[in-house]
Amino acid sequence: MAKADYYETLGVDRNASAEEVKKAYRKMALKYHPDRNRGEPEAETRFKEVAEAYEVLSDPQKRSLYDRYGHKGVQSTFSSGGFSWDDFHHFDDFGDLFGDLFSSFFGGAFGATRTAGRGARSRARGRDLRIAHRLTLEEAFHGKEVSLNVDRLEACEACEGSGCKPGTKPSTCRQCGGAGQVRVSQGFFSMVSTCPACYGQGRTIASPCPKCNAQGRVPRTAKLKVSIPRGVDTGMRLRLAGEGEAGSEGAPRGDLYVVLEIEPHEFFTRQDDDLYCEIPLSFTQAALGGEVEVPTIDGVASLRIPPGTQTHRVLRLRGQGMPRSTNNPDVRGDLHVRVILFTPRKLTSRQKELLAELAEIEGEQVRDDDRSLFDRLRDGLKEIKRDWLR
Repeated sequence: MAKADYYETLGVDRNASAEEVKKAYRKMALKYHPDRNRGEPEAETRFKEVAEAYEVLSDPQKRSLYDRYGHKGVQSTFSSGGFSWDDFHHFDDFGDLFGDLFSSFFGGAFGATRTAGRGARSRARGRDLRIAHRLTLEEAFHGKEVSLNVDRLEACEACEGSGCKPGTKPSTCRQCGGAGQVRVSQGFFSMVSTCPACYGQGRTIASPCPKCNAQGRVPRTAKLKVSIPRGVDTGMRLRLAGEGEAGSEGAPRGDLYVVLEIEPHEFFTRQDDDLYCEIPLSFTQAALGGEVEVPTIDGVASLRIPPGTQTHRVLRLRGQGMPRSTNNPDVRGDLHVRVILFTPRKLTSRQKELLAELAEIEGEQVRDDDRSLFDRLRDGLKEIKRDWLR
């Protein structure tokens, strides 16, 4: 039976670029891979055909021979009469293909194993750390320098991070020859995995350091001073470069992230850079207006009450909120004050007398008003609503 044209097998034109050939191969190999087509011999056959076509077309010399003489020009390449998995271990993108296959089957676990095996032989940067710190609203407003205790791994002083007993050195792993990886063949499959003898390090330690047990790092509690700027809010993170865990074998440290949380305040609530509060207001203050003192985050301010102010009206004090930016703390948000009309429970005889007189005057006004009860209530509610919206 005549072999199919290699270009047709991969579904590319004869003038396709090397990148187009590679892209087509990856797509076809994933489509016909035996693990995705269990029990389908036709898929396995197609998979081998695709691999054979790619081996020829990905090699400039073989591709030139194939273009000039067809299958006879590259026949010696497959003199064994068959094409096995081991025939294309040397493909440049073999590892990439396996990563894609196992990512689709096992959620990327295999790819992660290969990466860990390769990367573990080099010095690994230290792990980043994250700690939480709580502040009062006043501390967030003024800024503060705090002392933090951070539990982290430090380089072992006894072995200077090597993991070896002082005076000794590590040796190259005999099983993987220092590569950190071994190839495991199981029938049709051949996989690269982390060396089980050195766990991907590429070296073994015959005489481990007694202080760190060959780890090269030991747990310590570090005391750090952190300057918290003005205006921070819940959820903000402060990055302290190089204050995370120590790296392996003298590699750079990781970073430390301080995550801030602002404690609830008994009087103020915060929304972005604005503050909100409520104050009680007497009937006479609301009716006649005037000036009242209002607590602020950093002192006391005077608030003007317009005559006829209704309960729950919100008045604003500009520039009395939190700093708008940690970079420009002098620019501040606003303080929003909601006034709540306060009705006294106990009255002196004089107060009762005056209120009774006021009630009589109001009653005369009601009797002189020729509007219906419904109209008076409707107009009164409209007036209150307009006052709230001001």
